[in-house]
Amino acid sequence: MGTNVRLFWILAGFFLFAAALYTGWSILANHQDVEWFNKIEWVGSIAILLSGALAILIAFYLGLVVRSQGGELPEDRLDADIDDGDAEQGHFSPWSWWPIVLAFSAAIVVLGLAIGPWLSFIGVGLLLVAIVGWVYEYYRGYFAR
Repeated sequence: MGTNVRLFWILAGFFLFAAALYTGWSILANHQDVEWFNKIEWVGSIAILLSGALAILIAFYLGLVVRSQGGELPEDRLDADIDDGDAEQGHFSPWSWWPIVLAFSAAIVVLGLAIGPWLSFIGVGLLLVAIVGWVYEYYRGYFAR
C-alpha cells in the first residue's frame, strides 16, 4: 500500500508538471496578437490540472489509510497466500427473486423515460416495492410470509 501512495504522489507531480508545460506550450504556440490569457487552451489545461488534483486526493487518502492501519496489507507481503486477503463479503441469498424484480422495475422506469412518463410512475411504484421486499427479506426469518 505504501508503494501505491508513492506511485500516486509521482503521478500527481507528473500531472502538475504536464499542466504547466501544456499551458506554457499553448501560450507559445498561439501566434495571435492577443493577451497571454486569451492564448491559453483552457479545456486541456484545466483537465490535466484536475487530473493532478485527483491524484493528490487519492495519494492523500491512501496515505491516511496506510497510517491508520499501522501495518502491511497481504498484497504487500511476498510470503502471503491468496486466502490472507480474502475477507468476508457479506451475506447473499442465492434463492432471492427480489434482485430480478428490482432490475425489471428499474428497466420499466428507464423505458418510461423513453416512451412516456406514465410508465415511469408505474415503474417507480414497482421499484419501491422491490426495494422494500429485498431489504426486509429476512425480517421475519427464512422463507417467512
